[in-house]
Amino acid sequence: MAYDKFTVLKSTAVPMPIENVDTDQIIPARFLKATERKGFGDNLFRDWRFENDGTPKKDFVLNNPIYTGKILVGGKNFGSGSSREHAAWAIYDYGFRCVVSSFFADIFKNNSLNIGILPVQVSEAFLDKIFKAIEANPKTELEVNLPEQKITIVGDGASESFEINGYKKHNMTNGYDDIDFLQSLKSDIKTFSEKSIY
Repeated sequence: MAYDKFTVLKSTAVPMPIENVDTDQIIPARFLKATERKGFGDNLFRDWRFENDGTPKKDFVLNNPIYTGKILVGGKNFGSGSSREHAAWAIYDYGFRCVVSSFFADIFKNNSLNIGILPVQVSEAFLDKIFKAIEANPKTELEVNLPEQKITIVGDGASESFEINGYKKHNMTNGYDDIDFLQSLKSDIKTFSEKSIY
């Protein structure tokens, strides 16, 4: 399934300075019955966002209209816990295209890259700088430049580079998942097979 191409994203951000956010908090286990990737955004951070009766919790950041954007800024060790890919689906379906943290759980990181979410890992010092910038001005924009592998706080120009696997970078910039990538090589594979002596 192809996803939006990711090159440069400039957006305000939603701050969530909470460490050790695990996948069960991102999408509780009781919402994992669906097999399609749509609709999970409704239950993103369900137990943090809503009371038992469905009433929004006023003190949770996603319910605060001051904070909007396509970038979620989380605390250290984001996406830990079980390997459920539904956590990445929920974040994507809600509308986020990038998650910034000082550390990601490996499986969550890979699940995100596979569906079009860019996990940007920065230093703890730069993460703190981002949180402080958003706290001072909720309209603070971040620019995430995937080709240059750089994230910038637009207001003051502070920036930091980030790492990404070359294969995943290629897929993100082209809007490919793994199957799309293989299909993009179809003509090359055909040419090779025609030249093969076997």
